[in-house]
Amino acid sequence: MKNLGEMLLRTEPFSEIVLGNTALARAMIESGTEVVTSYPGSPTPEIASALLSVPGEKRPFYFQFSTNEKVATEVACGASLNGHPSCVFFKSVGLNVAADSFVQLSLLELEGGLVAVLGDDPGANSSQNEQDNRHFARMAYIPVLEPSSPSEAYRYYLEAMALSRRQKMPVILRMTTHVCHGKEKVAFGAWKGGTVSTESRFDTSGGPMVPLTTAALEMKRRSLARLSLAGCEMDSPAFCEVRKGTDSSRGVITAGLPFRSLLDVLEDSDRTPDILKLGAVYPLPEKAVEEFLRTHGQVKVLEELDDVLEKDIKALAFDRGIRVSITGKTDDDDRIGEFTPDKVAEVLAKTWPDMVPLRGAKRQPSLAPRPPQMCPGCGHRSAFHAIRQALAKEDITVADIGCHTLGFLPPYEMGEVLLSMGHSTGTGAGLSLFNRSRKVVSFIGDSTFFHAGLPGVVNAVFNNHNLTLIVMENGTTAMTGHQDHPGAGRNANGPSEAIPVRGVLEGLGVKSIREVDAYSQAKLIELVKEAMAEEGFSVVIARHPCMLKYTREQQRNPDYVRKSVEVNQETCDRLHVCVESFGCPSFQRDEDGTVTVSRELCIGDGSCIQTCPVKAIGLRKENRGGETA
Repeated sequence: MKNLGEMLLRTEPFSEIVLGNTALARAMIESGTEVVTSYPGSPTPEIASALLSVPGEKRPFYFQFSTNEKVATEVACGASLNGHPSCVFFKSVGLNVAADSFVQLSLLELEGGLVAVLGDDPGANSSQNEQDNRHFARMAYIPVLEPSSPSEAYRYYLEAMALSRRQKMPVILRMTTHVCHGKEKVAFGAWKGGTVSTESRFDTSGGPMVPLTTAALEMKRRSLARLSLAGCEMDSPAFCEVRKGTDSSRGVITAGLPFRSLLDVLEDSDRTPDILKLGAVYPLPEKAVEEFLRTHGQVKVLEELDDVLEKDIKALAFDRGIRVSITGKTDDDDRIGEFTPDKVAEVLAKTWPDMVPLRGAKRQPSLAPRPPQMCPGCGHRSAFHAIRQALAKEDITVADIGCHTLGFLPPYEMGEVLLSMGHSTGTGAGLSLFNRSRKVVSFIGDSTFFHAGLPGVVNAVFNNHNLTLIVMENGTTAMTGHQDHPGAGRNANGPSEAIPVRGVLEGLGVKSIREVDAYSQAKLIELVKEAMAEEGFSVVIARHPCMLKYTREQQRNPDYVRKSVEVNQETCDRLHVCVESFGCPSFQRDEDGTVTVSRELCIGDGSCIQTCPVKAIGLRKENRGGETA
């Protein structure tokens, strides 16, 4: 098996089949990026996994998981101001957290250069919305490159960093889910090797760094001038590719994943349009677009999510008096979902049915859909099963971002509102106002607690809001791949001092704090009832390690023996609490009502044993001498 860290540090040119995210990691190393920061969020975590595969003592870069995206942006910005080529990356909605500082970046002289890799998520595969971050780029005056494949991700990052360093301005590399996770054979260049420079080049002589009064206006003027220069550099064949088709009267302008899907759709078509693929999407490459518009009678703009390119292209055609029929979005469905080949075929057929006939009825999946659910042994499942019993039917529960968000689904149905990371305490506080008849319980994970949860806690203490916050502590950032956080006692560079959740709560002035293992369901029920009975703000910490992470670590032990539970069929009276209320996917109910346990799924943690009213669940006989997890 190839060693990823060794591959990333190879000095000679080579080719390898890699993820788009892995290609980005190599591009960071080749380009001399010295400081990389992030907050984990899909579809970008594999960038960090690749970077961290390089042993610490061999890394030609510094990497950190920051407490949230805003801090990650600020650390990368500070490093760039000091002359270090820097990169920050995070998922689409992470830009909302970073925005307060992010929109200021273009005003500064970024001596070392800074590339922001944004993982947008058309289709909302792992996000609470489909937001299109090209809008942020326009607001912040930051140019955007958009690759359509892993090879382009690699090449565009090199170009983005070079452009950023030349112009001393930020550049956005907009990735989307399929490009991040797509695999392709990428031809990498040579790398000379190197280490992080210790020279400080921070210098304010190039202009003001504090945007106050008239200085802010001059800084904006400088930002706009650099954006214009960047646009000229990006309006070139390096980022604008024209592919000739068989029907020269019609053309498609597209970018990113839709381009790859379009090629799939047209593969067997007799009539194909000319295609202008844009690698630079902001500022619009006006020269390339104008030339394409003037040589076609009909043009289709094919883009995921919002009509950003469409509006710019139509405005360009109007301003320059180009007589051409331009069609973009035709209905609301065109603004929703990923532009996979099936979707592109439907969108294109609505404009040119003769060129791309509809493919008929949508293909049905061969397997029944699987609802998202928590892993076997997850402490959140045990906690929700218990907390549900502590609540009255009319009580209000507020969800937050994390694995525990899945508690919204049956059978737990915990968490009726969701906005963003860390919102639950603030939203719960609002729900508690003028509300004496219904109790409010908010949930938050430990990683989210450190990410964006602290201001809500401070607010609840300061205003003495009447609600209970349950901190679901599992010791990791589990949803995105078990990254560390300030409470874990480790960071990307090795061991660190753990910051205890309870200590932080006490430091913020929280007086009512209770702690319990999430597997201790009876005790958890008792503590939640006690907390809810109090007036004011109370916290219950329901703690249990992430069992997926724990089990994987245990499996590395050569003496590891897999455990599982079993159902005593003589004792079981088929009340189905294990299936319908506890809901562990390890339990399988047959058509006749018999409940069995899938040994492939069960990890033998034993959290389910206490849930059976007739005590029909127990460890398998051959494992009864072993310890439960």
